[in-house]
Amino acid sequence: MRIAFLGLGKMGAGMAARLVEAGHEVTVWNRSPAAGEALVDMGAAQADTPAAAATGAEAVFSMVADDPASETCWDGASGALGVLEAGAFVIECSTISVDRSRALAKACAAKGLRYLDCPVNGPPAGARKGELTLLVGAEAADLDAARPILEPLATSILHFGGQGAGTAYKLINNLLGAVHVSAMAEAAALAREMGIDPDVMSAAVEGGPIGSPHAVRMCRPMLERRPADSFGLAIGLREKDSRYCLAMARSAGVQMPVGESAYAWYAQATPKHGDQDDSLMLETILEGPKG
Repeated sequence: MRIAFLGLGKMGAGMAARLVEAGHEVTVWNRSPAAGEALVDMGAAQADTPAAAATGAEAVFSMVADDPASETCWDGASGALGVLEAGAFVIECSTISVDRSRALAKACAAKGLRYLDCPVNGPPAGARKGELTLLVGAEAADLDAARPILEPLATSILHFGGQGAGTAYKLINNLLGAVHVSAMAEAAALAREMGIDPDVMSAAVEGGPIGSPHAVRMCRPMLERRPADSFGLAIGLREKDSRYCLAMARSAGVQMPVGESAYAWYAQATPKHGDQDDSLMLETILEGPKG
């Protein structure tokens, strides 16, 4: 298929490479063109605007940071929506707000485009290897039709319901992550003060009932006050995702006091540590709450 891929950060570059390797005709766009050079070497074309990348495309993917970046990809004179023909796939893999996802779905419906909100779980290495989990909200027929271009990206495709449901779950997922990470940071801070052996505590967490993947990945680095061995999610991105989730909860009339508490730690950490792995949330916990 003729595919456009918009956004070539840590995740997007790996996903676009998988589509090139699967034999698709891929045109890429990124705000910083240098990010596309390796993909051009693999056989992709590069465009200077999202609209130029999407011209003639049968499917367009976006993997960018937030709502404003998503708007840049899709909306306005240089956005991809303006050039797509009816029946094309619009596949939004970015973690955006539910309101933004709904607005994009509405714009696609008005043009006869097939919209899938398709955020992902998995690290950059998983993106490059095609080992992501895709969290999809879409009409069942549209997902079935899109599976051939989604399958090179993932080992699992989960269909949560209609348009917006994948985004809603992704935001819930990442707020849960914020709760796990901030709780682990609090526990590590206390364990350090109590003189608990890091080796024994790490083993106990890994083999015990509270050993979530987040807790296991972060326990020892936090006890040793260092970054995790592999980069997970930047503190600033999880702050954004948690903020979007809490706004969704307020709109739905659902109270989330535990989530609000975790978010407060992330909001405090972001100005200083926003581009760092969230295993470094320990530093904010040790500084103590402000206000």
